[in-house]
Amino acid sequence: MDGLNGLLSRFSVGPKHLVEPGPTDEQLALMAAAALRAPDHAELVPYRFKLVRGTAREALAALFADAARAACKGEEGAAMDAERALRPPLTVAVVARIDLGHPQVPQHEQWAAVGGAISNFLMAAHLLGFGGKMLSGAKVRNPVIAAAFCEPGETLLGWIALGTPLRKPAGAARKPAPAQVLVDWPRPGD
Repeated sequence: MDGLNGLLSRFSVGPKHLVEPGPTDEQLALMAAAALRAPDHAELVPYRFKLVRGTAREALAALFADAARAACKGEEGAAMDAERALRPPLTVAVVARIDLGHPQVPQHEQWAAVGGAISNFLMAAHLLGFGGKMLSGAKVRNPVIAAAFCEPGETLLGWIALGTPLRKPAGAARKPAPAQVLVDWPRPGD
């Protein structure tokens, strides 16, 4: 798959559509290397990818279930959230480390580096034959879950669910045409 065709064929694949096998350590290293190629002013690397695999998925499922109960989702909601942690072969917690007082690199540039790293990580996964999806929601704001993944000064952004896709996603129809996002500046007549 050449690079441009790979970019144009990537879509998110949710946890319920992911099965074993998940990526190997070597494949994960390639995904991380791709993430590190994202634009990053002053090379701050303001992110970490924390791997949840094997029996650690059960601990994540327990955290998700407890958070669901705390959010008054009941036992059915707790079971659904636990399943979201158990289903993908690999879950990658995405943690941001933004230097709020950096003299050269403002926060928005650091956040852009985090987003670029996530995109490159997911793109590399796709090119290696895996499906994935970035997930967030209320769980990232749960203080118990955030504390489980974050050191002081870090922010939990969410999780990337990764695995082998059961099917090809049908997401192309939902994307806007390129002309909807390409805008000349200044606009004619301005």
